[in-house]
Amino acid sequence: MFFLRKLVHTFDLLTSGKWVLLATLVGIVAGLAGIVFQILSQIVSWFGLGRIAGYHPPEPIGEPEFISPLLEIWIGSAHAEFSPLWLLAIMTIGGLVSGFLVFTFAPEAEGHGTDAAIEGFHQKRGYISPRIPIIKLLASAVTLGTGGSGGREGPIAQIGAGFGSLLGTQLNLSSRDRRVLLAAGIGAGVGAVFRAPLAGALFAAEILYKDSDVETDVLVPAAIASIVGYTVFTQTLPEDIRFMPLFGPDLQHTSGSVLLMIPYAVLSIALAITGFLYIKSFYGTTALFHRLPLPRHVRPAIGAFLTGVVGIGLYYAFDGRSEVLAVLATGYGTLQMAVSSAGDVGIPILLTVALVKILTTSLTIGSGGSGGVFGPSMVIGGCLGGAIGLAFQSVWPSLVTEPEAFAIVGMAGFFSGVARAPISTIVMVHELTGDYGLLPPTMLVSTLCFLLLHGQTIYVKQVPTRLDSPAHRGDFLVDILAGLKVDGIFRRDRPFMTIPESASLDDIVHRLAESHQHYFPVVDKNDEMIGIFSADDVRAYIFDSTLWKLANARDVMTTEFVSVLPDDDLNHAMRRFTALNLDELPVMDPIESTKILGFVRRKEAIAAYNRRLAEHKKRVEEG
Repeated sequence: MFFLRKLVHTFDLLTSGKWVLLATLVGIVAGLAGIVFQILSQIVSWFGLGRIAGYHPPEPIGEPEFISPLLEIWIGSAHAEFSPLWLLAIMTIGGLVSGFLVFTFAPEAEGHGTDAAIEGFHQKRGYISPRIPIIKLLASAVTLGTGGSGGREGPIAQIGAGFGSLLGTQLNLSSRDRRVLLAAGIGAGVGAVFRAPLAGALFAAEILYKDSDVETDVLVPAAIASIVGYTVFTQTLPEDIRFMPLFGPDLQHTSGSVLLMIPYAVLSIALAITGFLYIKSFYGTTALFHRLPLPRHVRPAIGAFLTGVVGIGLYYAFDGRSEVLAVLATGYGTLQMAVSSAGDVGIPILLTVALVKILTTSLTIGSGGSGGVFGPSMVIGGCLGGAIGLAFQSVWPSLVTEPEAFAIVGMAGFFSGVARAPISTIVMVHELTGDYGLLPPTMLVSTLCFLLLHGQTIYVKQVPTRLDSPAHRGDFLVDILAGLKVDGIFRRDRPFMTIPESASLDDIVHRLAESHQHYFPVVDKNDEMIGIFSADDVRAYIFDSTLWKLANARDVMTTEFVSVLPDDDLNHAMRRFTALNLDELPVMDPIESTKILGFVRRKEAIAAYNRRLAEHKKRVEEG
């Protein structure tokens, strides 16, 4: 680590070489963490859900269960008869284990994870406790592996962000650099596990804000980390699917007639309404669990138990149709059917999964379980889109010939709205499906959902724009102050008292008694300023009356004073205020450099900054 620290600090702060090195390290660790996370999840799922409960959650085409064949060779078959009671027991035990891990060792790892990474960026100077990624990995693998309704993006984003933060801390990097590495870790984790490197980089830059803003500083490091993480992660996959999109290579659709934009607009409204319901249900359930008079450790077990009850109830309500069990675990198997052959699933099941997935995700994660919200959002949006596509096909078959296209567009639109991340989501959905023929309707629906859900977000730690982020408070302070001049705020008409250099201390004391002025410039017989003293400087002499007749202004003043000119900007003035912790600065004539024009006060500079900041925020809000 010492060698690495020395190597990093030999690079200039702004050179690309430093970021290539650091982002590569973040990407390697995120890719390896993604592999470990997948292996642990599959091991837990194989033993708990498969071997004991007889439930094997289906996976998408591009997501092979590479651990299951090995376990079957070493241990034996996991194809037990499906047992609802055992499923309920396994899910409850999984919630209990997850709760114990999180609330015993790292309470910050509670919930979906992405919010914690966002908060670390904005509020904690890029710092995340080193224990969080480890606990998050274990707890999330248990939660998802035992059937909890959640996704992978939150855990892996927090794991990647945690290592980026740790690396920045160990290398003694600045807060700005640590924040960049944290965000790069988010991008690397998402880009790796979803095999979407471009989307991972954009996600890291966009997910930090809920309005139309992007963290441009992290784009290049996040892109490097995401590519490296993706490359490392895919080495564990069989060659025939290594570069296959997660939901298969055969999802090719076209935008179709311009009239299709009407059904897609209706889809946008339905997605926005459902997104609002999702956000309110999620945080309403979270608040309800927080009020339960029970130890935090057992709340995830209660949430998991209730999730299991809902899933099993649906299973029997739909006469054993396994597709409805998408309300458990990731739900990607049913989502795969929605984007491949929605008609085989049908409107009732698709609509039920979309709505009930909101409940089961709220119960699993809102109770304190560990899992992401991206995966459930994809399932909700995709299944709702597939149901609406089938409904339009039934009433307008000549226009809507591919209802599966609505499932793909629904995936993107829903998450764009609830996560406030339209650009990265558009790219991610197309990287997940390999279907770029639907780009126009996807952009339309994602943009409409983003606008319709203004002010709503599933990530409550997002801030509106960079202007509102503590991470950029200093940047905007400099930018705004640099646009203001001293001449614009200091009052030339404000009277001030000067002290002749020959004035005795006795005379000075009496003058101070008649004035509210704090700083007093000392002038010579030509009225040129030669020094300055403050009322505090005089107090040191007050109790020694023998000096009142002997000392004069020259004995009290200092000739080493700082000043400003009318044309100086307030950023320059603020640096001078803070250099000696002064409340006022003399303003000198730019032509006659020894002539004082008056004083500018620190509080006047701050008031001018606040006014300009308020004006800027108002312009941003008004569009």
